[in-house]
Amino acid sequence: MKKLSIFLQKFGFVFSTLFTFFIIAIFYFTGLRGLKLYPVVVNFCFFLVFFSSLFDKETIIQKFARISEGGAELHPKIKVYTKNLTYIWCIYLLLQFFASLATLFMSDKVWMLFNGCISYVLLGIFFAIEYIFRISFKKKHNL
Repeated sequence: MKKLSIFLQKFGFVFSTLFTFFIIAIFYFTGLRGLKLYPVVVNFCFFLVFFSSLFDKETIIQKFARISEGGAELHPKIKVYTKNLTYIWCIYLLLQFFASLATLFMSDKVWMLFNGCISYVLLGIFFAIEYIFRISFKKKHNL
């Protein structure tokens, strides 16, 4: 992750310019059908962020937890919990990626229903379940 941030600091402008031309090329050659790639790309990018953080000293969820705790060092049980939660998020995001990829080959109505509604409902349910579990985890371990 550190190498990626150094790369983006050095070549961020070049990368963003090339990415912009890439997006323009997609729209030029595919018309509005290129818009259907957006959920696929977003899900895959989020998966990459979460997955790559597993190889850092601190996962992305551990960073969020530390920030929400005011920057204090996390309890070892919370570190384990957040590391495991990062694995679960990786699985969820990979499944979302494959589902959005599959909808590319389905009708526009199915694509809109899944990517515009169902995926957000699933995300909300996932957040709610994790939040309830987190509260019970903290109570159980007096954290």
